Amino acid sequence: MKKVVQPAEYPVLLDAIKKIAYGAGRHIMEIYDLGYEITEKSDATPLTEADMAAHHAIMEGLLELTPGIPVLSEESRPTSFIERSSWSQYWLVDPLDGTREFIKRNGEFTVNIALIDEGDPVIGVVYAPVISSLYYAARGLGASKRLELNDPVAIHVRSHCPHKVVVAGSRSHQTPKFKQFLSRLPDYEVISMGSALKSCLVAEGVADIYARLGPTSEWDTAAAQCIVEEAGGRITDTRMKPLRYNTKDELLNPHFFVFGDHSVDWSKYLS
Repeated sequence: MKKVVQPAEYPVLLDAIKKIAYGAGRHIMEIYDLGYEITEKSDATPLTEADMAAHHAIMEGLLELTPGIPVLSEESRPTSFIERSSWSQYWLVDPLDGTREFIKRNGEFTVNIALIDEGDPVIGVVYAPVISSLYYAARGLGASKRLELNDPVAIHVRSHCPHKVVVAGSRSHQTPKFKQFLSRLPDYEVISMGSALKSCLVAEGVADIYARLGPTSEWDTAAAQCIVEEAGGRITDTRMKPLRYNTKDELLNPHFFVFGDHSVDWSKYLS
């Protein structure tokens, strides 16, 4: 498939994606405030009206913005790898990342939108509507954070990890492997957080590493990966190889690390 978007268009496109994310966030908040029903998907994960409202808003916005680029959303119909393998560019979307946090009403859920180009995320937007935090980046343009109506600020990872490691940990998915990983660190502090906000904590230098040693899907990480990389960090599998997208039939990620200090081999803390 011929590429539709060129790097020179990233700034304009990024502004449009931020507006789409804000719009999806408004739909989510309307349902968050009024109440909702909870159903269960075939993989036993929860689904709410807010997931679908955000999905439809994002799909409509992206198809109008770039009609020549396919969209793959968590709530889309399944798309075969035979079809997906022909995509040189596509949008990868999680309309409501952290549905469990949405249900718990702790505010730690996000709208994630990424543009994938030849397997790499080149535009990423992560928006947390309850706390009014917007993280965004595009290849070659750096990463930024905007809080409420304040001016955006550039964000950077903490490139030198201190002796006491600040670890971003999942609020809902702490696995035995993750606990074993912690036990091997010399000294650490854990910040528990939901959704893609854990990766964003690394991107803005609040945490040193987020180790996800449990199942996730590609739409969970793509937008945050662009933000982390533009902030100077990396997202890799546990062999320290960068995550790539749309390379296989299944859409599950390997276990992965998100970190700022490139000099540390985080895999040595695994069993």
